[in-house]
Amino acid sequence: MNHADRHLIALDIDGTLMPFGTRDDAGQYVPTTPDPAVADAIRALADAGHEIVLSTGRSVEATLDVAEQLRIRPEWIVACNGAVTLKRDPLATRAYRRHSVEAFDPTELLLRIRTHLVSAMYGIETADGEFLYTEPIPSATLPRRQRQVKFDEMLGVQTSRVLVVSPDHALQDFLEIAETIGLHRVSYAVGLTTWFDIAPTGVTKASALEVLRHRLGIDRSQVFAAGDGENDIQMLQWAGRMGDSVAMGQADEYVRGVANRVTGTVFENGLLMALRERFPELLSD
Repeated sequence: MNHADRHLIALDIDGTLMPFGTRDDAGQYVPTTPDPAVADAIRALADAGHEIVLSTGRSVEATLDVAEQLRIRPEWIVACNGAVTLKRDPLATRAYRRHSVEAFDPTELLLRIRTHLVSAMYGIETADGEFLYTEPIPSATLPRRQRQVKFDEMLGVQTSRVLVVSPDHALQDFLEIAETIGLHRVSYAVGLTTWFDIAPTGVTKASALEVLRHRLGIDRSQVFAAGDGENDIQMLQWAGRMGDSVAMGQADEYVRGVANRVTGTVFENGLLMALRERFPELLSD
């Protein structure tokens, strides 16, 4: 492939590449897997020489699980909403190593949030990938190396992300609390359940992807990004300035509004539709 034709293709996972996991009758998390047609399209783009970058809020292990399900070995992966960038390395575990990790001291933030959400469950992902939590947080997207601790044991620990989960609060309550305590200082996302996923100040999927784009020498017009959540907003804006950004059909109105275009829902294989529109010469119906 001519270098000028090479694209950086940034793909969110949950709600974009595949549906969110579900819970069974016992409340256990049941993960989903990528649709075979979506996986085939992504492999075809990778085989053609395009740079596929999984760009997700998932932990490292949970992201590598999806790469294996897709049967791809991308050179770069962006995890933890941009706080961790992985580079393929045959000498490292599962063939990837942590190329860069953004971390911060969550003490002030945790103490401020706790004054408003005393009964919430708290968790932090440490700079080396361990997950510390006050109460179990059911999700298959978190690190496998986990340890239950007291709230105070999280203070002063270098952290790449903070999770705050409060089933007792409605979404609007969470948003009002975020405004009250000034969470605009950090990046946060509210997922399908009432939780904050907080990254270091200034760290987003977009910030990590721009570093990679520059490193790879890919022109701004040759970037493509697809996502569905609040943690994808900056990524969609970044890609859409000169390239192409696509919001999934089930995304909320604001997320759809920041993208260049809207595709079908994740249940309709909207990502596959969008990729076929962007790369018709490689992907046929």
